[in-house]
Amino acid sequence: MGILGNLKNFGVGRIVVRSVFERYPEPSYLKIHKVQALANEDPRKVRIWAEKVFRGRKYPKLVEVCNVSYKADYRLLHKDEESGYCKADNVIPLEKDKILPKMLPFPPLLKEMVISELRAQGKEIVEEPQLRVSYAFSRDKLSRKAQDNEEPTVKFEPGLGTTLSPELYANVQRQ
Repeated sequence: MGILGNLKNFGVGRIVVRSVFERYPEPSYLKIHKVQALANEDPRKVRIWAEKVFRGRKYPKLVEVCNVSYKADYRLLHKDEESGYCKADNVIPLEKDKILPKMLPFPPLLKEMVISELRAQGKEIVEEPQLRVSYAFSRDKLSRKAQDNEEPTVKFEPGLGTTLSPELYANVQRQ
């Protein structure tokens, strides 16, 4: 973000766009709130606190940008462009955390294998076995696993969904 060093007040209040994120149709940008030089580290890096909008979703808190501040793909928006690029109708406030389910049903074949294994061990099957899910969460912490007795807000349904090319399956007969 070497572009901020040449600006009055280090660009506080200005809008910076990362070129990598311009491939998305939704707006993605950083509105600079505070800039701090890092004297003891890489002289190309700066620490920035900014209001972040990514793919049209505004983050609730200021975001600290440091590790990627040295990259050359940041572009400062001209003041004439800012109002059009950052329109309020383009930006969606970030909803509350998505709550993901703790357990999911097994795939059909695996479910049959688990049931037959439980029967072979002499265990009585009272309810359908469930698969405990493990998630890799993003650093943005936009989702979390459901707690005990908490209802998930995101549902994962078994199956393949609908095809984008139904003509491929027009002559397939179901049994």
